[in-house]
Amino acid sequence: MSRALVVYESMFGNTKAIAEAIGTALAAEVVEVSDAPDVLPEDVELLVVGAPTHAFGLSRPATRKSAADQAGAELVSAGRGVREWLDALAPHGRRVTAHAFDTRLRGGWLPGSAAKAIAKRLRALHFEVPERPMSFHVTGTPGPLLVGEPARATAWARAMLTGTPA
Repeated sequence: MSRALVVYESMFGNTKAIAEAIGTALAAEVVEVSDAPDVLPEDVELLVVGAPTHAFGLSRPATRKSAADQAGAELVSAGRGVREWLDALAPHGRRVTAHAFDTRLRGGWLPGSAAKAIAKRLRALHFEVPERPMSFHVTGTPGPLLVGEPARATAWARAMLTGTPA
């Protein structure tokens, strides 16, 4: 039996909330990136990967330190980030569909996106990435999510199951 896996990195809990909404809609296992496997299990046919946008892309050790300084409390993801996990992810040698998402500030034109960087890395690892990455929006760096974003994440995940564009 095939299954879906959602892997996320989250500093303040916003990306985690989106990952959990997606995981519920897909009936998927949801895993924080520090606990994600470096070898994709054989029964995973759908992979969804998400992270917050930091400095116009995927987080790095320096941007995670900056988030920790801003948090004043414990971060959700205190270990490796999605960038490092994707660098360590072993080739899978079979057809696996993957989708990418991020959380980011909404407003005006902002360059860069963690989701676009994730999708590019997934394609380089030979995952099938059938659609553009998705962004979910926060009101400020620590959040919270804009009203309705978890519901939008649920709808996006359901669209993955039916193969219809979100």
